[in-house]
Amino acid sequence: MVERDCPPALSGALPSAGATRRRLISVAATLLVLPVLPRLAQAATILAVRTWPADEYTRVTLELDSELKAEQFTLENPHRLVVDIEGLTISAALNDLVSKVRPDDPYIQSLRVAQNRPNVVRLVFDLKQPVAPQVFTLKPVADYQYRLVLDLYPKIAQDPLIAILNKQSGPDVDDPLARILEDIQRNPVTRADPPEPPRVRGQQPAAPLPSTPKPPPATASRGKPRMLTIALDPGHGGEDPGAIGSSGLREKDVVLRIARRLKALIDSQPYMRAYLTRDDDYFVPLHVRVQKARRVRADLFISIHADAWIKPSANGSSVFALSQRGATSTQARWMADKENAADLIGGVNLGSHDRQVAKVLLDLSTTAQINDSLKVGSAFLDEIKKINRLHKNSVEQAGFAVLKAPDIPSVLVETAFISNPQEEALLRSSSHQDKLAQAMMTGIQRYFTANPPLARLGDVS
Repeated sequence: MVERDCPPALSGALPSAGATRRRLISVAATLLVLPVLPRLAQAATILAVRTWPADEYTRVTLELDSELKAEQFTLENPHRLVVDIEGLTISAALNDLVSKVRPDDPYIQSLRVAQNRPNVVRLVFDLKQPVAPQVFTLKPVADYQYRLVLDLYPKIAQDPLIAILNKQSGPDVDDPLARILEDIQRNPVTRADPPEPPRVRGQQPAAPLPSTPKPPPATASRGKPRMLTIALDPGHGGEDPGAIGSSGLREKDVVLRIARRLKALIDSQPYMRAYLTRDDDYFVPLHVRVQKARRVRADLFISIHADAWIKPSANGSSVFALSQRGATSTQARWMADKENAADLIGGVNLGSHDRQVAKVLLDLSTTAQINDSLKVGSAFLDEIKKINRLHKNSVEQAGFAVLKAPDIPSVLVETAFISNPQEEALLRSSSHQDKLAQAMMTGIQRYFTANPPLARLGDVS
């Protein structure tokens, strides 16, 4: 009766424990001899492609969802740069990169893309001139994922002296830079190698700028006023947009406009000229900005920025100077950390960057330089408060990397809070940009009137 009530599958005799064990062993043995199929490699996905052409160098960036390896080499007759990227297949994004090459790019004539071999894409850049390329990868930071960066530097780098001496000083002006340039042109073999742009370990460095020969002891020509050189440093640029306002205004754009306006005012003054550490939308590492200012033997360094805060109510202008003993406030420390992070966002390969540069510059910074910077900052605040509220009534201090030129009074001006809708509207206004430039121009004149520049005894290059 019990058997008839059982399901057919269970109506027979139950298997013994030994039989069950033998069946499991048989199945396991079968699984062991099955072929193991390799998992197909997943090609990386390109999230964005960007190009940043400039006279100093052109940067090409591929943003990806994973880190990739790349190898590069150059060819001549004609000049080409070949880059092989592992882990990629041809995609619409790569074809889009071809269309992003601008006709006015100083270095790239055209770009070709092909699948060189399975899982390897080859980029061939047809060049307008020989280049010293640097290819490196960057880890995710800020709003960016992994980036493969291709920097095309000229083999013969442009000397900042050439650019700044376009404004002729005239026979009635004492201009040591003109004498330095004449000496370089007469004796090109004496050119040495100053610090070069950041490079990747194991790669050849890009062609460096010629170094400044040691000038003779300075004896200002009697009866001749000395030419003053002002280095203007528009913050951020290229891959680093800086802060972005609610309407989309980017810090890197507005500070460049203000710097150009200030440059025009300075250049219009007798015995004064301005030099821009960047004159277009491209990234310049912080230590290179300092090197450029020292290369042109600037008498003053002004870094121009637009502030931002998590609350849109924050407002007002600020001026900062360097500190050797820590920040004067929590906000100043936070601001220095934020601005010093520009190298990470803009794209410097810190693993190969000479970590001694920042330390040496800080060690060389003198009390006299900081005292002069505080005087400049005070003059700026007195003028800026006439056109905008001050966030702080006195010059703040912190360890800003871009202010560490040991022999140049240096200030960082936060013109307004771009994160504040009302101040963002002011920053977008051409008339307010003019007012900011004029306020800084008046501050510069006030400083040099009260502190006439002395003839220099030499450089600390």
